Amino acid sequence: MEAVGLVMLASVAGLLAVTGLPVFVVLVGVSVVGAVTGMAGGVFTFPVLTALPNRLTGLLENDLLQALPLYVLMGALLDRLPLAEILFGGAATLVRRSGAAPLLAALGVGALIAPMNGSVAASATTLGRVVAPRLAAAGIRPERSLAVICLASTFGVVVPPSLVLLLLGDAMMRAHTEALNATGQMTRILNTQDLFRGAVGPAALLLGLSLAVAWWSGRKGKPGTVPPLGGKALILAGAVALFIMTLLGGVAVGRFYAVEAASMGAFALALGGVVSGRLSLNVLNEVLVDTMAVSGALFALFAGATTFTLVFRLFGSDRLLAGLVEALPFGATGALAGVLVILAASALVLDAFEIIFVIVPVLMPPLLVRVPDAVWVAVAALLTLQASFLLPPLGQAVLMARRVVAEAPRTGILLRAVAPFLGLQLAVLALVLAFPALVHLTEPAAAPAIQIQGGSQDWTATPLYEAEPTR
Repeated sequence: MEAVGLVMLASVAGLLAVTGLPVFVVLVGVSVVGAVTGMAGGVFTFPVLTALPNRLTGLLENDLLQALPLYVLMGALLDRLPLAEILFGGAATLVRRSGAAPLLAALGVGALIAPMNGSVAASATTLGRVVAPRLAAAGIRPERSLAVICLASTFGVVVPPSLVLLLLGDAMMRAHTEALNATGQMTRILNTQDLFRGAVGPAALLLGLSLAVAWWSGRKGKPGTVPPLGGKALILAGAVALFIMTLLGGVAVGRFYAVEAASMGAFALALGGVVSGRLSLNVLNEVLVDTMAVSGALFALFAGATTFTLVFRLFGSDRLLAGLVEALPFGATGALAGVLVILAASALVLDAFEIIFVIVPVLMPPLLVRVPDAVWVAVAALLTLQASFLLPPLGQAVLMARRVVAEAPRTGILLRAVAPFLGLQLAVLALVLAFPALVHLTEPAAAPAIQIQGGSQDWTATPLYEAEPTR
């Protein structure tokens, strides 16, 4: 009956592809069918399922999740306040002598707002609505404009301290705990701050290369196609950019907790909206409705994923999956490559949050048994997801950006425009895989590992929140 869990996993993917139902509905429905099948087949009894309330309680007690609705609130405010317009105008004014000024400004705006927006979909929607018309007015071809918007919207996947990194860090902490229990080692467990530090180097490299490619592709353009900002507007744009960089940088280096930074950012955005007169009562009502709807959907996804993983493990499918990962050829390299391929394929169907709460909990523990460098694995996974989100025609960034731009080019034309950016993403991923030290440039000295006799291989009994949550 161990294979039933894999059938459940395939059923979730199939139902999501053909029904269009919300993910949490599919997860709970498949879990109920799986639980009934397990009890009817004598694999487990109903009292075992009573562990679910405790797991859900542990989920909701995690103080890290306090940041989730605040990130969503920031994204909703960014979508309705003229912040992106101000930043785009300021960045274009600073580099106005270059023919690539509109492209560089678009990437700069993406690098600043994508980590605050919460998701690729939110970033693509905001950038497509705000930046695309300005790129078109500057004479940028539609395929190049859409390629830059898609790339900029994926920056939140790798640039700390985005919501994606925040939640993946928590999921990887639990996976790392399970892997250490299985191997009998006691060493420092990965936390969210470790992932932030590990992602800084690759993210900086990716941003630098992206700006270089954008400059090269647009260097022959006509300078001055974007109207420059006046003195007061330019000062405002600089102040906004400085505030965002201070906020994001403070969290990335550990000066601020994610919850504190998200609260500060949401308050500052709301205050700016009130002072500027853009945040009316009607707009505020829309912002709050969107925030509650998205936050509710994410918490429902958490609950559905927790239910699914419990039933999955009760069938012993996690041990079967661990055996499959262990059987992959070429040792740890083959195991990592196999998991990254699965993540890349999943990203063509699922978004980042769905992957974090459905795929990561079942794939990462057995992988971390074979590849113990959890930070390296997590950063490689993030870069893989980012590349998949950018791949036409099914990449999430492409799908979302196409919905909001006025003129969407054909897939073949868009693929040629995206190819340079996709190539540099794969190059950064290859560098990280070849040189793991790139993710350890800023981390503190690690404690030595201690071998514990009698390490347990029974991951089914491992609580999902065994380690102290990271704020």
